[in-house]
Amino acid sequence: MLAMPQMRSNVNVARIIRAAACCGIGTVLASGNVKIDPKISREGEQHVDLQIRRSLLPVLKKLRSAGYPLVGLEQTSHSHNIHEYTFPKKCVLVIGHERNGITDEVLQLLDATIEIPVWGMPFSYNAATATCMALYEYCRQYPSG
Repeated sequence: MLAMPQMRSNVNVARIIRAAACCGIGTVLASGNVKIDPKISREGEQHVDLQIRRSLLPVLKKLRSAGYPLVGLEQTSHSHNIHEYTFPKKCVLVIGHERNGITDEVLQLLDATIEIPVWGMPFSYNAATATCMALYEYCRQYPSG
């Protein structure tokens, strides 16, 4: 499962939806005004259960209470390197806003944070690019789904 906040760029939303569909992600939770560019998503939204919510926080709290570990894709002082992290098989990958990252309220809920190493500049990857990398790593760890 994947959870994303209101994104600034519809291109990023479409790329994330397409990657989620390619990786067999069953549910994508999104908040805010979600617009998907079909030329970029390539019908990915038809292959995931896209649930649009007013706010992610209450949904994430319920999922965590139901036994879903919340794994944030964010650079923090205690983030795990994605190359050294084993995803829980059943989890929610929580991604952040392109500029602001994951909110402090959501960060406090997370069971773990992971980050993708950056060797050059700028200091972080685009939100959609990083999400694609994280989804691919999850699929590498669990190739049968």
